[in-house]
Amino acid sequence: MSHPTRTQLEQAAQAQLDALKAGQEPLKPRERLALPAQEMPTRDPIARRKSMQEVALGYTEAQVRLEARRCLQCRNAPCVQGCPVRIEIPAFIQAISDGNDAEAIAIIRRASLLPAVCGRVCPQESQCQLPCTVGKSLKDVGKAVMIGRLERYVADLERESGALATPAVKSPTGKRVAVIGSGPAGITVAADVRREGHEVVMFEAFHKPGGVLMYGIPEFRLPKAIVQQEIETLRAMGVRIETNFVVGRTRKLLDLLEKDGFDAAFIGSGAGLPNFMNIPGENLVGVFSANEYLTRANLMRAYDKGRAETPIYPSRRVAVLGGGNVAMDSARMAVRLGAEEVHLIYRRTEAEMPARVEEVGHAKEEGVIFHMLENAKRVVGDEYGRVTGLECLCYELGAPDKSGRPRPVEIAGSEFMREVDTVIVAIGNSSNPLIRQTTAGLETDKRGNIVVDADGQTSIPGVYAGGDIVLGAATVILAMGEGRRAAAAINRRLAGGTL
Repeated sequence: MSHPTRTQLEQAAQAQLDALKAGQEPLKPRERLALPAQEMPTRDPIARRKSMQEVALGYTEAQVRLEARRCLQCRNAPCVQGCPVRIEIPAFIQAISDGNDAEAIAIIRRASLLPAVCGRVCPQESQCQLPCTVGKSLKDVGKAVMIGRLERYVADLERESGALATPAVKSPTGKRVAVIGSGPAGITVAADVRREGHEVVMFEAFHKPGGVLMYGIPEFRLPKAIVQQEIETLRAMGVRIETNFVVGRTRKLLDLLEKDGFDAAFIGSGAGLPNFMNIPGENLVGVFSANEYLTRANLMRAYDKGRAETPIYPSRRVAVLGGGNVAMDSARMAVRLGAEEVHLIYRRTEAEMPARVEEVGHAKEEGVIFHMLENAKRVVGDEYGRVTGLECLCYELGAPDKSGRPRPVEIAGSEFMREVDTVIVAIGNSSNPLIRQTTAGLETDKRGNIVVDADGQTSIPGVYAGGDIVLGAATVILAMGEGRRAAAAINRRLAGGTL
């Protein structure tokens, strides 16, 4: 199948725009519904197998104007209800349609601090685009208005033109807030609290800030320069960032409040403890959690073998266990690190995979081999303790489980061996227990996630939490929504208002 170039997609969109201009505007709803959803230009699949450059190239100007015209401007705006931070979506899309990109990004930034990030990695198809009237009218969420791609376009335009401004900060209040973790939730809280004039210190366990945006999401999906720019914006606002600072080890959480003079704290430390299969052989050399594999490659740039000091395991045949976005990231990273074969093993069918359809498509284009209705039973090794194979089982789908998806049921006697030298386990994460183990009185649930009230406050007054440490592994935009809620409560508390 031929891979359309960015120029070809631009020309096709421009031809349609020219045809629209020759007719009558504004368009009627049925005319808007007849406009095709614009395809995202991407790098050639064969070329990108050996490249860390971003795969999705972004809409062209003609594409973005045409895609914006597909919006019906619904009065009830169901897309806004699907957005965790409640961006005024019809308003910013109308501004794009009118050619006013500066107004569009200004509208977005009233609710979202990370539009260039969210436009790239958030699952819009299960959030703002899911209730889109266009998609519902066409009976296909894949044909909804491409809200995330429009958001990315104006965010990139703002950044590339040098128009990105530092948010205004009010006069100093003398109040101090500790933000633990520098991922999406922490970034949101730090910015919203600092805007009110409070002093903010952000504590990050790793040597670089950015959280999951830096260590979890690969360069080819989210360029690190974009994350770095958002961090620099925080610094320009006066946020102080302390790296290599592990709260619970370097300093206990309560010490920050009781001894170091902080008036409030926000815990946004994420869900960084990897889950494993608990099968024989998981301790063999060549078995990795997706967290370790991606952190070595992303944060420590192990893919840059000529210059990076961090080694990464050389692999020829890789098996990735899981079906979410992290599994796709791991499989696609293994391709780029030189594996001859990458096998993705998932115990349900593709229809039940939680990964984004776009990411699944990109993985297939890049040569990842998908094995549905299979799962690992044990990892096999040689006399030196190194992985040589994976014993797998076949499955069939049974009745729905608690998630609403069909339950995978083992087929007795279906065991078989697959020859691999590397196994990457990507079946989710849990919260790191360090903070809860070192903080008396901090209530957590049975999964180890911190329990919060409607304002994001924990069982300890003045201590708030949000993001994956509360929700479990979630999305960037959901973490931002949690952070925004907690920041508002912190600001009310420090202003002496109701909590």
